[in-house]
Amino acid sequence: MAASLDDDFESDNQDYYSLLNVRKEATLEELKASYRRLCMLYHPDKHRDPELKSQAEQLFNQVHQAYEVLSDAHSRAIYDLFGKKGLEVEGWEVVERKRTPAEIREEYERLQREREERRLQQRTNPKGTISVGVDATDLFDRYDEDFEEMPGGGFPHIEINKMHISQSIEAPLTNTDTAVLSGSLSTHNGTGGGNINMTVRRVMSAKGWGELELGAGDILGPLIGLKVFRNITQRCFLTAQCGLQFSPRGLRPTCSMMAARHLDQNTMGYLQWRWGPSSAMTTSLVRDTKSSHFTLALQLAVPHSYLMMSYQYKFQDEDQTKVKGSVKTGWFGTVVEYGAERKISRHSVLSATVSIGVPQGVTLKIKLARASQTYLFPIHLTDQLLPSAVFYATVGPLLFFMVVHRLVVIPYTQAQKEQDLELQRKSSAVDIAKKKTEAESAVLLMQESVRRIIEAEESKMGLIILNAWYGKFVTDTSQKQEKAKVIDVTVPLQCLVKDSKLILTEASKAGLPGFFDPCVGEDKSLKLLYQFRGVMHQVICADTEALRIPKQSHRLEPESS
Repeated sequence: MAASLDDDFESDNQDYYSLLNVRKEATLEELKASYRRLCMLYHPDKHRDPELKSQAEQLFNQVHQAYEVLSDAHSRAIYDLFGKKGLEVEGWEVVERKRTPAEIREEYERLQREREERRLQQRTNPKGTISVGVDATDLFDRYDEDFEEMPGGGFPHIEINKMHISQSIEAPLTNTDTAVLSGSLSTHNGTGGGNINMTVRRVMSAKGWGELELGAGDILGPLIGLKVFRNITQRCFLTAQCGLQFSPRGLRPTCSMMAARHLDQNTMGYLQWRWGPSSAMTTSLVRDTKSSHFTLALQLAVPHSYLMMSYQYKFQDEDQTKVKGSVKTGWFGTVVEYGAERKISRHSVLSATVSIGVPQGVTLKIKLARASQTYLFPIHLTDQLLPSAVFYATVGPLLFFMVVHRLVVIPYTQAQKEQDLELQRKSSAVDIAKKKTEAESAVLLMQESVRRIIEAEESKMGLIILNAWYGKFVTDTSQKQEKAKVIDVTVPLQCLVKDSKLILTEASKAGLPGFFDPCVGEDKSLKLLYQFRGVMHQVICADTEALRIPKQSHRLEPESS
């Protein structure tokens, strides 16, 4: 959990080390020296102008906050591991201060889990399914003589003959208990019914959990059930379930048990026994890899015995396209299915499946899954095996998808991407503008100090920063049309000169006082032209490269005799 959150911290984290211009291994004495130097520069009492005084207060508070964190060993360890956001997690005040980095990481993960648990208690995690069955057999099974007698010119009759709606919500009761409330309504050819269920799940340990289910319906009557899950070994688990249905015909007990085992890294084996009104014994083999999914199942029951085999191929593309096929044969007949599935947006997946069976006929099944909601549209085309029905069930959805994808989906996704990019640009521009204002304020506050530093350095022919630029430089002739994104940082760097030396750490230069990032997310560098003992020097260093000047290797001309 912590690993995933660390990335978030990096994007919203002010670098305290860069602000104080100290190494990450800096001692307390080094921190104090840098802190005193910046306090003298930004202390509000040194400025009489109200605007400068206000700007100095903001910078002074930032420096003070950075020093407070880094000078405290406990806070510094948390900051080093998780950044500024890590310090904002509730609960650190009751944690023992003498902890190793490993213990701090473990404690942080515990506090994060507690925060996630509090969030979970406010979630309901709704899930729902809507299924609409369409009878379109008149498209292919109609009789011309019957239609000629009907008023209206013999148009085929298409109707919705069944519908099913189900919904469920979850409500965490404690850290180990969860309540699930679910209900459903169904109708078929004018008759229907519904039921409601209440389930309470308790996690007993990392190896198992149990469920108690209570239900009521207008067809089958009240229901009470119990389900238990248990990990037997690291590669094997067991699920047992029993229930009691209070139907108008009396009590109807049911019982089932399933054992599963990991046969290898990608393969699972299942064995299930079910006793009750539909008693059966089922065994199945499931192999799931990065590029494919294979299932083989055999069920022995009266009268529902069958053998089923399915295969799904997963394309390694951005849309997560999958093609699938299956064959199922038993006492009921034989059914062959084939279809495809594709992701059409960030939260939506569309699939279409053609089912051809004897004696079931031909059915087209369309499924749209969006977030936690699922919409099903089974369209029954014919009760017979007609080549025309198979052809239109296969080609029709494909052509329809291609047209809609080209005319609707692609323009919509492109518009969404452009909108997201525009929001990112605006957010980045606002952030850059804010940082730029802070940097300009810092430069104004530095002017008097820089003037004194330059006078002192000139008197002893010391280090004078003539020009300094920070940002993205365009040097490649093939990129001449690209605009360079740099800022002038001559004053901030001269302000950091002490005893004719300038030392910058390996931290990003964007966090230094008077600096800001002019090109977020791009490679940056620092270019300096400086004078030392009357000799010109020049150096270019990467953003996160340590720098120490003056250096003999930076000379532009030989020292005059």
